[in-house]
Amino acid sequence: MYLKYNLPSLLFFLCLSLTAAERPNIVFILADDLGIGDTKVYGGDRCLIDTPHIDRLARGGLRFTDAHVSASVCAPTRLAIMTGRYPWRNQRFQRGGPWGFTGLQINPSERHTLGDMFQQAGYKTGYVGKWHLGTVMTTKDGEVQHETNVDYSRPLKVGPPQFGFDDSFILPGSLDMYPYAYARNNVWQGEITAQKGWSAFNRVGDAEKDFEDHEVLETFYREAETYIGNQSTKDPFFLFLALTAPHTPTSPGVNWQGKSDLGVYGDFVMEVDHAVERVIKALKEQDLYKNTLVLFSSDHGPASYAGNILPATYGQIRLMEQSGHYPSGPHRGYKFSVYEGGLRVPLIAHWPAVIKPGNTSDALVGLNDLMATFADIVEHKLDPQHAPDSISFAKILRHHKSNTQRNNLIMQSAMESFVIRDGDWKLCLTPDSGAKGIHGNTPVPENAWPAAMNEFGKQASKEDFLKPPFVQLFNLKNDPHEDHNLASKYPDRVDTMVAILKQQIERGRSTQGPQLYNDKEVNLHQRLPEFVRAQLK
Repeated sequence: MYLKYNLPSLLFFLCLSLTAAERPNIVFILADDLGIGDTKVYGGDRCLIDTPHIDRLARGGLRFTDAHVSASVCAPTRLAIMTGRYPWRNQRFQRGGPWGFTGLQINPSERHTLGDMFQQAGYKTGYVGKWHLGTVMTTKDGEVQHETNVDYSRPLKVGPPQFGFDDSFILPGSLDMYPYAYARNNVWQGEITAQKGWSAFNRVGDAEKDFEDHEVLETFYREAETYIGNQSTKDPFFLFLALTAPHTPTSPGVNWQGKSDLGVYGDFVMEVDHAVERVIKALKEQDLYKNTLVLFSSDHGPASYAGNILPATYGQIRLMEQSGHYPSGPHRGYKFSVYEGGLRVPLIAHWPAVIKPGNTSDALVGLNDLMATFADIVEHKLDPQHAPDSISFAKILRHHKSNTQRNNLIMQSAMESFVIRDGDWKLCLTPDSGAKGIHGNTPVPENAWPAAMNEFGKQASKEDFLKPPFVQLFNLKNDPHEDHNLASKYPDRVDTMVAILKQQIERGRSTQGPQLYNDKEVNLHQRLPEFVRAQLK
């Protein structure tokens, strides 16, 4: 028999085969509205909630201290995670109704997702939990889905299976967004014949007759356990576990009620911690623990209206702060805002076979970087048009003192106010918190904009709004709480950071590669207050 390869070549291909066989499983756990200060490992003495399993995950792995989301609100962050693309480049693909009836955020046939990438790399893919990226529901009248016309006897036309997930079990929106019903692989589960609503905002709508808010977390980590239990050491898998807590309604399971000295909010966070415990236990039972990368994070910072009062209550988070618990950690602001309390999140990576335990990294990373990172880990080459805003931090997992090529990061608030990070510098293209006053962040637009316009002293143009006193510049190394606006002192620094944003808008990407295009026209001031627009030149 003719020997095609010489000995060095054979050894090379044997090494490749060994590497492929040892590619890790990956489990990504994403909490909902969990503040960086809601865990002991980040919050320290300013955290009054016991989170032993999240803390153990960090002690056994790597903790990032400068990790951020792309937006301080749910859906845009999830979109960036799923596509590796800044959400402000996106134009919603299809209309839908409110809440869980929202239409598709992206076209599944055109936009490359995490599920697609892992499938192409030969991975099994699973999604469990909150979806909130839009679906196409079958309707009784053939019209766009909304609160009264969904045909629950027929499957979803588009859901996670169309985005690259072999197995899925989802809630279409958040726990306070009806329909309150699960869909498995696009098939509605149970009898959706009831009308229900929960504490917080008490949004009453379609619900499965046996659906209970306090059972949702337990349901999701049981589904995760089942998924992991069906895996083997032979074929690698990716599982996205999207929890619904501690997002309102604050609804801990019966086994967790009264567990925390802080109150019901603490109970709910403790159940999130328990979800981590259950995942790790399931991995160990399947002999998958050592070569599984588990990442834990949150979709943004804590909601200011959440806490131990079950109805959503303006600013009640400050009651927890007064008692000594600070969900935003040492940072300013909350969910929806331009400040670090809304944008900086926990990020823990645990991979016993590779990551040395007990280390931290201060590298700047965004959750939009997960696509490129995962692609590196599973040795999958991304096409140049895919994940245009994703930069791999895989080498940091292997050597915690390494850095990435990420020097800057673009983020947004709920009102779509741009935030630019460049090294230690942070620029917010608004004089306010980037959030409406009803969200509990300060300063509110109604106060900050008139004050800035009065300081400016003459009629302003949109270009003027890119300069002080209409912007906020902070040095996070010297001022981590963002108390000192340095924009007037360093106008050249402001101009430099605005130029970074303009260039990345123009190129359609922030990574190296060919010119790409945004789905829509992107304005530097996408949602100016109406009373400000009225006064423009």
